[in-house]
Amino acid sequence: MKNVIIIGNGISGITAARHIRKLSDHNITVISSETDHFFSRTALMYIYMGHMKYENTKPYEDWFWEKNRIDLVRAYVNSVNSTQKTLQLSTGKELKYDVLILATGSKSNKFGWPGQDLKGVQGLYNFQDLESMEKYSPDTRHAVIVGGGLIGIEMAEMLLTRKIPVTFLVRESNFWNNVLPEQESKLISQHIREHHVDLRLSTEMREILSDSEGRARAVVTGDGEEIACQFVGLTAGVSPNIDFLNDSGIETKRGIMVDEYLATNVPDVYAIGDCAQFITPLPNRRPIEQVWYTGRMQGEVVANTVCGNKTIYKPGIWFNSAKFFDIEYQTYGHVWNQLKENEAEFYWEHPSGKKCMHFVFDSRDNTFLGINNFGIRLRHEVFDRWLKDKRDIYHVLENLREANFDPEFFDKHEEEIIRAFNQQHKGQSITLQKQKSLFAKIFS
Repeated sequence: MKNVIIIGNGISGITAARHIRKLSDHNITVISSETDHFFSRTALMYIYMGHMKYENTKPYEDWFWEKNRIDLVRAYVNSVNSTQKTLQLSTGKELKYDVLILATGSKSNKFGWPGQDLKGVQGLYNFQDLESMEKYSPDTRHAVIVGGGLIGIEMAEMLLTRKIPVTFLVRESNFWNNVLPEQESKLISQHIREHHVDLRLSTEMREILSDSEGRARAVVTGDGEEIACQFVGLTAGVSPNIDFLNDSGIETKRGIMVDEYLATNVPDVYAIGDCAQFITPLPNRRPIEQVWYTGRMQGEVVANTVCGNKTIYKPGIWFNSAKFFDIEYQTYGHVWNQLKENEAEFYWEHPSGKKCMHFVFDSRDNTFLGINNFGIRLRHEVFDRWLKDKRDIYHVLENLREANFDPEFFDKHEEEIIRAFNQQHKGQSITLQKQKSLFAKIFS
């Protein structure tokens, strides 16, 4: 029986704990300084907006942990001694481990801006960030958010529900265009402005100014403009939370370096989730995957290895989903912000500017490579199958109705999408007959 310690009670760490318990009688201890129990981090915004209560975000009852013999410790880990296999806690206590799993997540990026540590200046990643937003919101008359991306758009939506005006500083020429192609980036930029956000593109922050009590009173942009505010959201990405590993002997770069088994350079030490960085990234995948579902997968993989069934991390086809105010976003496969060599594209946008599909395929053999989708719900399993089977773009478009997940009374757009493709790619037209027969079959 081994003494397994997991640092971090997010989705990665808790998935590892649950599966180790299913597979073994090992002693399991989960250490976290954030909360007593695991909760859904993606629900933070809904707690603030009043749609949920904190207790509704916990997937497991409080008695679950004792019943499953998973010990919970509320503390910071100050340091790791990988030679002695010990942890030094903020409480002064020392714990010994046989196996250590690092699932410490991320922290909000700070880039050395003057004033970045003032009161009312923060990111949005953990429960303490939510508590801080609650503390400063009542007397915030104007907020400034710095940095685009998914966390920034969530924070903007949260603040607007409290009727707090928002100025959004984004250094790129369109929102999130380091990830999204130009077409989708422009669509989302327009949508943000339609929600009465003061979106400032190609604008950076120079510094944050303080009032007499050490709280933010204004930001100064790169061109010298001063914008009065009482709250500054720092949402220019996140970084692995690994500072406590200095002098531990565990190899780190931007994250904790791991192999295909999620093992570090130190025996019996693993890293999973946001803090893990792959020595050899999978093809067309980032070395650090800060996504909920990949963290869950990694937790299960490392649990198998710890319990004697050495398992390689194989996440399958890339996918992700998010929400930009009321526009839902899905991506399957790979749609880069700029086309790569031998890639071709087909982009369709609805006249409303609220829906679009962006298909990418191989220009040599027409193999379907990926799709970005906004405002139309698609079936994950269908696109996963098409990508695994290396279907061509014609098969995907001819069978697009099969992938539509919207309820029966939602508008369907497959026929107009086919017409748009035929106009853009006149060398190879697609018949609408199969689309019509599929529609009849699906709704018969």
